[in-house]
Amino acid sequence: MVASITDTFDGYYARKYNEITKEGKFLDPLADKILVLSAFLSFAILDLIAFWMVALIILRDFFVTLLRILIERRGYSMVTSIIAKTKTTFQFVVIVFILIVLSLKGFESPWVLSFSSVLDKFDVVYNLTSFVSIFTFFTGAMYLYENRNSIF
Repeated sequence: MVASITDTFDGYYARKYNEITKEGKFLDPLADKILVLSAFLSFAILDLIAFWMVALIILRDFFVTLLRILIERRGYSMVTSIIAKTKTTFQFVVIVFILIVLSLKGFESPWVLSFSSVLDKFDVVYNLTSFVSIFTFFTGAMYLYENRNSIF
């Protein structure tokens, strides 16, 4: 949770004080990818989500990173869309939500048990993560479309 919050402030202040660097443009999304992948991989190992979700996110992230390198080698800048920033926000929100759900599992109070039963009944964690995984993959296709002129 701290990493996602500090990532948000880091980007905000870099833009506000015009401290944007080429290295920062590459490393910030890379740090996001590492954070998201490590969290989702941990959730899959804990059997909270399916490995296909992690695979979709990994495929998309490797694809976008390679695409970014290819475009920059051709002398262009990769267009980052608002949908990609939205994707990262959704990923962080789902990660925090899952961490909260995990932390509540140890409590025996009636409202926690009731909340947990609703989450289990509607498979909320699985469905949220499925949505985020598919949305993540979709943003990879959007990157390809939005940067097609720089590629071909």
